[in-house]
Amino acid sequence: MRERVSYETARALAAGAVTPVGEEQIALEDCAGRVLARELRAAADVPAFDRSAYDGYAFRAEDVEQAAADRPVVLRVTQEIPAGGMPRGEVRPGTAAKVLTGAPIPPGADAVMKYEDTRFTADRVELPRPARPGQNIVRAGEDVRAGTVLAQAGSLIDPGLAGTLAAQGLGQVWVRRVPQVGLLSTGSELVEAGEPLEPGKIYNSGRHALAAAIQALGCRPVWLGRAEDGVEAIRERLEDGLERCDALVVTGGASRGSYDLTPAAMERAGAELLFRGVDFKPGMACAYAVGRGKLICGLSGNPAAALTNFHLAAASALKKLAGRRDHLPREVTAALAVPFPKASPMVRVLRGRLALERGRLELELSGGQGNVVLSSAAGCDMLAVVPAGSGPLPAGTELRGILI
Repeated sequence: MRERVSYETARALAAGAVTPVGEEQIALEDCAGRVLARELRAAADVPAFDRSAYDGYAFRAEDVEQAAADRPVVLRVTQEIPAGGMPRGEVRPGTAAKVLTGAPIPPGADAVMKYEDTRFTADRVELPRPARPGQNIVRAGEDVRAGTVLAQAGSLIDPGLAGTLAAQGLGQVWVRRVPQVGLLSTGSELVEAGEPLEPGKIYNSGRHALAAAIQALGCRPVWLGRAEDGVEAIRERLEDGLERCDALVVTGGASRGSYDLTPAAMERAGAELLFRGVDFKPGMACAYAVGRGKLICGLSGNPAAALTNFHLAAASALKKLAGRRDHLPREVTAALAVPFPKASPMVRVLRGRLALERGRLELELSGGQGNVVLSSAAGCDMLAVVPAGSGPLPAGTELRGILI
């Protein structure tokens, strides 16, 4: 077991302890937000045929080489092709086909002119200028060529990918199943939201903050309940979670006080500790372990600290568990929009929102930055890392951090 590790080491140790969950095949209509389990290649060109980009007329470009506004070329209209229809024959010299947007280009035609650029009757069309071959024609394979890699395994299925898969006619797709992440709260002081708050008690805000964070990663939080302060009580809940879930997130009891019993309960449940404590705050107190091959993330009972530690150390592991190929966090540099007046003897994590100002990324601190302040995590999209030994930071100071 390691002690007081950096967030980079904590992240690597946690991610190294997991492997992606298994696969399942689901209907394409249910695929949004799921993780693709297998590489997919295009089986066919998209579109599958040359088609018209507009409502208009398809003809041979060479027939209108001499067209001008005062000398329009007149072509005979021999057929009308709607979207979804098929040509009845080829376009011959001196003729044209009326085509609707998306209609197949008939054989012989190599250009399209929009309705509004022509004058026409039911059987004739006047073209007032030349056209180049290929004009206003969407070529077969212009979107996707057969054999092209559509997406790699581990890709998140977003709207564009869902539509791309549908364009290949795929009704079913192989995805990673949704990881079940057990969420356990410890502490006799906790009361669930909606219940009366007795003196000396606090609402269990950490449960809901972390459940939302777990869900945002594409995992399903599974509430394992609240354990009273006691090794056996916590052990029983841990063993239940290890039986039912793919990973566990536990809050409370991760420090070194008289009532910090979670690490001992982990070991009593047969888990092996990976590390205890990290060198940044908020979020210093933690204990990560592996039991039955499953990651257990023991976080602080302080909701703000737990959420910060979760983003920096646990999130990458859970994204890897979900099968995501992009499980490492995206890093960014931003300038402080306002001064931060406190010195940072150890690594400090600031919560804020990114804004593009005067051509550069700026970090607007989202509220109080104290270790117990949870409200500043609302709307937060960046965690900025202040190096240990830093003094007060003036506005404009550039900080590196991660996007969340």
